[in-house]
Amino acid sequence: MSVSTLQRPPVEQPVRTGRRRRFTGQSMLFLYTWLVIIWLVIPIFVMIAFAFNDTHGRYNQSWEGFTFKWWGKVFEIEDLTKALWTSLIIAVISSLVSAAMGTGIGYALGRYRFRGSGTLNVVMFSTISSPELIMGASLLSLFVSANLGLGAVTITIAHIMFSISFVAAIVRARVVTLDRSIEEAAADLGATPWTTFWKVTFPLILPAVFSGILLAFALSIDDFVVTNFTAGSVTTFPLWIWGSTRVGLPPQVNVMGTMIFAAGVLIAVVTNIRSRQGKRDR
Repeated sequence: MSVSTLQRPPVEQPVRTGRRRRFTGQSMLFLYTWLVIIWLVIPIFVMIAFAFNDTHGRYNQSWEGFTFKWWGKVFEIEDLTKALWTSLIIAVISSLVSAAMGTGIGYALGRYRFRGSGTLNVVMFSTISSPELIMGASLLSLFVSANLGLGAVTITIAHIMFSISFVAAIVRARVVTLDRSIEEAAADLGATPWTTFWKVTFPLILPAVFSGILLAFALSIDDFVVTNFTAGSVTTFPLWIWGSTRVGLPPQVNVMGTMIFAAGVLIAVVTNIRSRQGKRDR
C-alpha cells in the first residue's frame, strides 16, 4: 500500500464556544455599564456646560458662546444666594444629627437582637420606601397639629426624619460584617465597653458613618417635595429653582450646581485616596 493512500485520522479542533460566549458576555456587560454611566452623566455635563454659556436673554436654554463671566457674578442674585445658604445650613445640621441618631440605630440593629427590633426594621425601611408626597403631607399634618410654625426648623426636622433610615441602613450593613473577635480581644485586655466602642468599633464603622453623612447631605440639599410641604415662607435652593422656572433660570443656578457637584467629587476622591492609604498602611 502506497503512502499516498494512507489517510490520517481527522484532528479534532478544540471547542471554544464557551470562551467565546464568556468574552461576548463580558463585552456586553462592559458596554452596558458605560452606556448607563453616560446616560447618568449627560445631565451633569449639560449643567456644567451651561454654567459657561454666554447667554444674553432670560432663558439659559440654547448655547450662545463660551464665557467665564457668570462665575464672577455667581452671588449677584441676593435671593438665590440666600436660598443656597439656607439649604447648605439645613443640609449640614440634618446630616450631622441624622448621622448621630442613625449610627446608634444601625449599630443596635446590626449587633443585638431585642424585643421590637423587627418592628424597628419595618419602620426604618418603610420610611425609605414611602412616597415623598405621603411623607410630606403627613409631616405637614403633624406640624400643624402641634401648632409648630413652618420654617427652617420644620424643614430640618423633616430632613432628619427621612435621613435617619438611610444612615441606619448603611451602618447596619457594616456592623453585620464586623469581626467580633477584635472587640472580644479588646475586652480581654481590660477595655470597658465604652472604650472598646470608641477605640475599636467606631474606627471600623467610620467609613459607613461618613457615607451616611454624605448621603444625608445629598438628600437634604436636593429635596423638593417634603421641603415644599414644610417650608412655609422659607425658600431653599430647590424651591427657588422651581419658582424661577416660570421666568427663566439664570446661569448662576448652573454655576452653583457645578460648584456643589465639584465639591462632592472632591470629597469622594479624597476619601478614596485616604481609604487606599489606610489599607496600604495595614
